[in-house]
Amino acid sequence: MRPRSGFTPGMPPFFTDYTRTLVTFFRLLFLTLLLACSMPRAHAADVVDITRAYIESGEEGYKLAASYAFDLNHDLDDAVQHGVPLYFTTEIELTRPRWYWFDEKAIVARQTSKLSYNVLLRQYYVSVGGSVQQTFSTLDDALFLIRRPSRWLVAARGALKVGQTYNVTLRMGMDRDYLPKPIQVNAFNNSDWRLSSNKKTFLYTAE
Repeated sequence: MRPRSGFTPGMPPFFTDYTRTLVTFFRLLFLTLLLACSMPRAHAADVVDITRAYIESGEEGYKLAASYAFDLNHDLDDAVQHGVPLYFTTEIELTRPRWYWFDEKAIVARQTSKLSYNVLLRQYYVSVGGSVQQTFSTLDDALFLIRRPSRWLVAARGALKVGQTYNVTLRMGMDRDYLPKPIQVNAFNNSDWRLSSNKKTFLYTAE
């Protein structure tokens, strides 16, 4: 009798799923140990430089045009190569000063980009703000999309009062809240897993 397709005689049906689970477990264990061993090092966290940032007004609304400069250090690069996804979150806030009360928060928005690597296919993937992921053959090409993202619609028209001047606060960095739990605990205590910008502020007069 011929064996059923996809089933090897003598091999339990759950063998493949079990193997994948085991590989994932040891991969996370390896990275957790790597983090634990590197924790004694105390130095400044890596910085994301915001090299360009301005607001554009259009028919759809208000868009952020921004560019960032950063590199992944050894630990972050190693994590990606072992299949751990990294997330980068951009936060923007537009406020209008009021002498009689607290500042008015006109716009508060967040956008998260995901960087991942398929170890078997040797391909990198990036999705921005939940959009369809794009495929890249090199890490540098994948990071380019995160460093130079497309213009981001942060608010519809009508969200700002034309002629009024707003304070814009922008920051961008790796979001450790999205890391797998076994890695997350140590990552929050390890400066090698901190990659973020300082707050960038500028003025924008609504059009």
